Amino acid sequence: MAYYELYRRSTLGMTLTDALDEMVTTGELTPTIAMKVLAQFDKFMNGALKSLKTKLSFKGDLETYRFCDNVWTFMLKNVTFDVSGPGGDKRAASVDRLKIVACDGKAVLGV
Repeated sequence: MAYYELYRRSTLGMTLTDALDEMVTTGELTPTIAMKVLAQFDKFMNGALKSLKTKLSFKGDLETYRFCDNVWTFMLKNVTFDVSGPGGDKRAASVDRLKIVACDGKAVLGV
């Protein structure tokens, strides 16, 4: 089964990709092994978020939205977040701009 590669563009994913590129360049890893590591990263990241007990709600002004190839993209501005964690821990945050990319988690992806 193939997994979404969205998290490769996160800070963690970009750092992993940079490290793997360096290791392939220096001959420490083969490109095949590096791709297998990235595939495991995709699989883990897609599954890891299911087990979180933290709740997040947010409000903002919808600037634009798009739906293409079963992927929603939302651009928001003036966004405020309310985060509730285990044990009643609550926090708030705000950002000027936010981009959300959402995919169907039940979709079967082709390789």
